[in-house]
This record gives sequence, structure tokens and C-alpha cells, in this order.
Amino acid sequence: MKPLICVPMGDPAGIGAEIIIKSLCKNDFSDDCQIVVVGDRQWLQQTADCCRLSVQFTPFTRQSNVGHHPGLIHLFSSPISTGNTQPITPGSISASAGKAALQFIKQSVHMTKTQGVNALATTPINKESLKAAKIPFIGHTEILASLTGRSEPLTLFQVKNLRVFFLTRHLSLRQACNAVTEEKVYQTAIRACQTLQNLGVKKPHMAIAGLNPHCGEDGLFGNEERQAIKPAVLRAKNDGFNVSGPYPADSVFHQALNGMFDGVLSLYHDQGHIATKMVDFERTVSITCGLPFLRTSVDHGTAYDIAGKNLASEVSMTEAIRLAARYSDQFMEIE
Repeated sequence: MKPLICVPMGDPAGIGAEIIIKSLCKNDFSDDCQIVVVGDRQWLQQTADCCRLSVQFTPFTRQSNVGHHPGLIHLFSSPISTGNTQPITPGSISASAGKAALQFIKQSVHMTKTQGVNALATTPINKESLKAAKIPFIGHTEILASLTGRSEPLTLFQVKNLRVFFLTRHLSLRQACNAVTEEKVYQTAIRACQTLQNLGVKKPHMAIAGLNPHCGEDGLFGNEERQAIKPAVLRAKNDGFNVSGPYPADSVFHQALNGMFDGVLSLYHDQGHIATKMVDFERTVSITCGLPFLRTSVDHGTAYDIAGKNLASEVSMTEAIRLAARYSDQFMEIE
């Protein structure tokens, strides 16, 4: 049996529905996986009409033969209900859009427990719409952690041969610098090595990026490398993990892309995001590790400025589905 990948529709006011429709109409995934979409059928049909693409929806059940050919969408219908709140308009922040995005995610996670779903390939949600809906999470990772009872999932970005893990995610730069402690670097580096092993890298070599220019020049530009990173690297090595660094952040990602390292630990959000997206913005895929299932995601946001205009590229969505299919068996082993 090919892995079953669930694709939630994401924020209806963004480009989630558009990239799903375009990806499933333009690509044949039948050799890689089976796919089920969780979303509002009417909204998806309107999106297909806007994109001038022909789609055929078929209801998904656990007994479905979820074969795929371009234009056929197996749909678990989850209609949007705005109730007494404002209607959803493409490109506009609203509580209704935030509630709908959470609704699709919850149903998708439930299907990993009840419908044999192996992995999620998620579309973008909007932090401001979540806030408008009084949803106490800032993104997918935090929502999925709460729904699955996992306290601290690990984020990995992959593009071509470059794999980048993140020590911190949505923190201010000042908070992220304060979070660079010996214990946190040590624990995250070990988890990254274990994740790479589950991806099929038998003896992974992990590099740690430096925080300061030139890795602090032995204290001239900062002490985090001396006080936190180097001791963490030594501890990991003593425990049998092939971890090295710190390496200057202006070179280590390029070195990993060219095969010197199997992965790099980025110390803060933009350090790793810039490195991966400069390699290939559209084909960078986010992977959430440490959940009971694999989750991949597009590497971009809801793009409200182009929502509903048939301007969004589906390339990252396609890459996220294919990577979910490729890695789903290995990630089922990660607890």
C-alpha cells in the first residue's frame, strides 16, 4: 500500500485551496502516494473555476480506493461555517478564516488516528486570523503539538541536499539569542542526529552554525560560542554523536549543500530560513519531527496579496506532498 497523505485546506482566505487544486490537477502522484484533501467542497470548486481547471471530487471514506490521476480529488468534506461571524473574503484577516483553518487541521489529525493517514502535507494558515478567532496558538507546529500531546516538536527544512534544523522558531531575535544555552544546543543536536538516522542517513554528521560574526572570534564579538555551543558539541561527541562546530553561519550552509555535512543546526528563525530559501524558494519544504506522524508543509505563508487571483505557484505544495510520501514510513518510527 502506498502511503496515504492528508492535505488540509488551510486558511480559506489565503492561497491554500489554489495550490491544492493546481498541484492535484497538474501532477500525477499515483506512483508515490494516495491523497485525501480535507476542506470545503464549495470553496475548492470556486477556486478551480477561478483557475480555469477541471476537477472531479469524490467522497473519501476509509474504504475508498484512493487512486489518483490529475484532476481527481478525494475529499473529506469539512464545510466552512461562519455562523454569526463575518464572511470570509480572499485576502482578508478574519476570525472565520482562523476558525476554519483550525477545523481542517483538527480533522486531519483525527484522520491519522482513525483513517489510516500516514502523513500531513499542510497549506498555510495566518497568525492574525488565528488571533482574531482567539485561538491561543501562533502556527501549525504549536497546534499540532497541542493536539498530539507532544511538548517540543523539532523543525527541519529541506531543499536539495541541504537539511536545516532549528534551535528556536518564533522568538524575537533578542529572545532567540538568550535561548542559545549549552543544554538546549546539546539536546537539539542529538535529536537532529536521531532524526537524520530515521531519514536513512546511517552515520549523520551534524554541524552547528555560529551565532555571532566569525563565531565570536574567541570572545571578541560575543561569548555564546565559547560558553554554550562548544561545550554542547563536546558533550554530544562524548556521547557518540558526530556533531561539530560552531562554524561561521556565512559558510556552513553552503558547505552542507555541497555535501560536507548531513545537516546544520540553525540557531534562530531567519538564519536558517534565508539559507534554505536562497537555494530554491519554491522547493524548500518544512518538516515537523517528533509527532506521531510525519508533517510536511509549504515554506510560504497565506499570501493574502495574491489570494483569489490565480497567481499562486503550486511548486512548494507539490514538493511537500512528494517529500511526505518519501519519508512517511521512516517518520512513523519517531516518537
